[in-house]
Amino acid sequence: MTAPGACPATGVEYLAEVHGGAAASSVFLGGVVAPTRRLALRWLRRQAHRLADALDPDPHTTRLPAQALRPAPRTAEHAPAQLRFWAADPDYAEETVDRLAAGYPYRFTAREGPAWYQLTARPLLIPSSSVRPPA
Repeated sequence: MTAPGACPATGVEYLAEVHGGAAASSVFLGGVVAPTRRLALRWLRRQAHRLADALDPDPHTTRLPAQALRPAPRTAEHAPAQLRFWAADPDYAEETVDRLAAGYPYRFTAREGPAWYQLTARPLLIPSSSVRPPA
């Protein structure tokens, strides 16, 4: 039996989003509703690579103007490396899929100094089309 005012669900889709920010601000960088948790994970992995490549491009690429890249000091926190590691690690992939399968949200945050980049996914319950909300 369903609680009063609740919509019975007929299925699940998955919302995957990417946000970035710093101390007092946050920016929505993209999102998608995926029909399966594995497709949501695939989208998040592509976004992790996209962010890493934007933050730390290959210095041998021909699409950058001369002197556009300069060496930066390496610190313990390096967001592009964290994002690439997350996207390539099968343990993170299984953790993500397992949490979504259990109905829980998943979040991964890469940090560098005051900046952060967050990959999230969560299940969305799809209401039954035969149940209409009260007018």
